[in-house]
Amino acid sequence: MDESQLRTIIRKIIDEELNGTPSIPVGVSNHHIHLTDEDFGRLFPGQKMTVFRQLKQPSDFASEQKVTLVGPNGVEINNVRILGPTRKHSQVEISKTEAFQLAIDAPIRLSGDLEGAPSIKVKSEFAEITIQGVIIAKRHIHMSLQDAAKFGIKYGDNVQVAIESEGRRTIFDDVLARPREDFVLEMHIDTDEANAANIQANTVARIVEAKPEQ
Repeated sequence: MDESQLRTIIRKIIDEELNGTPSIPVGVSNHHIHLTDEDFGRLFPGQKMTVFRQLKQPSDFASEQKVTLVGPNGVEINNVRILGPTRKHSQVEISKTEAFQLAIDAPIRLSGDLEGAPSIKVKSEFAEITIQGVIIAKRHIHMSLQDAAKFGIKYGDNVQVAIESEGRRTIFDDVLARPREDFVLEMHIDTDEANAANIQANTVARIVEAKPEQ
């Protein structure tokens, strides 16, 4: 452990003792895609989704397989990783910057809220299909039910979160709480938000205000 890492750990301990508020790891979500069994089979005939890396949430993983997104303007984004396991509805998650690049009017939505979301072409080396369900993921916090009780919040509550990063202290409002029994504590933001707040590998967040769901 180098001196910089040690200072970070010490600062985290002191901050928690002073503020009395547990810190929350921040996960930066790059563009990715979720697929149904049928759509995966069309893009990768005869293959099985294989694990490249396990993600922090116990059931989720990044797969070895990647695809290319093709916007209505012909612009392509390559090497978009598929996340597993498969889902009941295919879904593409991009940043606002990428939505501009692809010329697609993607709404800011919670994962799975796909009604009225636009479609996009998705291709592999084997096939090209069209998927309805392109969104910009709404920032949120995964947490266990025990974490939710500790924070005094419930599913659907919006919280205000402070992020302390070098030279870029940032307050994120309207962050959705998503407690579930099997979830591990982690805040998810996209690459645009992470760059704006100068998020680093060990940056943490802290809830400063909770706004109960009405």
